[in-house]
Amino acid sequence: MTSVTSPEPTGPLLVRVRAVMPALAPAEQRVANAVLADPSGVAAMTISELAEVASTSETTVIRFCKQIGVPGYPQLRLQLAAQSATENIRPEVGGDIEPGDSLADVVGKVAFADERAVRETAQQLDVEALSKVVAAVAKAPRVDLYGTAASSFVALDLQQKLHRIRRVAFAWSDVHVALTSAALLGEGDVAIGISHTGTTVEVVEALEEAAKHGATTVAITNFPRSPLARTADLVLTTAARETTYRSGAMSSRIAQLMVIDCLFIGVAQSVMPDARKALEETAIAVRGHRLKSSVNDQQN
Repeated sequence: MTSVTSPEPTGPLLVRVRAVMPALAPAEQRVANAVLADPSGVAAMTISELAEVASTSETTVIRFCKQIGVPGYPQLRLQLAAQSATENIRPEVGGDIEPGDSLADVVGKVAFADERAVRETAQQLDVEALSKVVAAVAKAPRVDLYGTAASSFVALDLQQKLHRIRRVAFAWSDVHVALTSAALLGEGDVAIGISHTGTTVEVVEALEEAAKHGATTVAITNFPRSPLARTADLVLTTAARETTYRSGAMSSRIAQLMVIDCLFIGVAQSVMPDARKALEETAIAVRGHRLKSSVNDQQN
């Protein structure tokens, strides 16, 4: 099964703006950039003023509103004003990392960005879609996981977690191996493609191949209108922001891990008590490979 249309972006307004950005027309992207650069300032602008700032027309501003799920410009201003008033953003911590920042500044900004990525991902994550993915994975004879670069480590993490509760899962980062594995999937199996941009050719191809053979396909991506999302039956979106020193390969990882942790826990809950027994057995199996500390000795 292949989706005909991509899911609409959800969550806070500015999260939705970033999510649809790559799919917007150039003029609409200029409007989006103006909104993201100064949300509270745009909230105080007339539609003519925003059109002038974005070097475009009022009609384009209206089209932009529709693209992010807002009926019109008055509603956009109201939502921007509300979000600007409620967001607790500390500019000295939440800004981009600069070349002259001290290491302490870097630690603070990275921690803030990671916390925000997890929080905003949770705010817009489609729980209904997540529930469907959990159900599919829980009963799947086999689960394929596709990811490259940083996303491949996320796929490996999910593979290890699923193996610990007796779910048959394989993470593939090589496109040839991924394609040959996808070709052997069938009805009831699940294929999950992980890509921050949703445009990684190898991941899209593998998911398309899995779909041809009847597997349930899942996309984990930051952009709900991306090629990967359009390929999948079910889409789970992240809400990671990119900055100068934190490209997609860095900023996406924490958000992706949050999503797969939710997926894993959901699957584990659905196969209890077998999952609990499996987790206990696997913990015992590796216990002999941990050094004992004096604290542990006293407790034991």
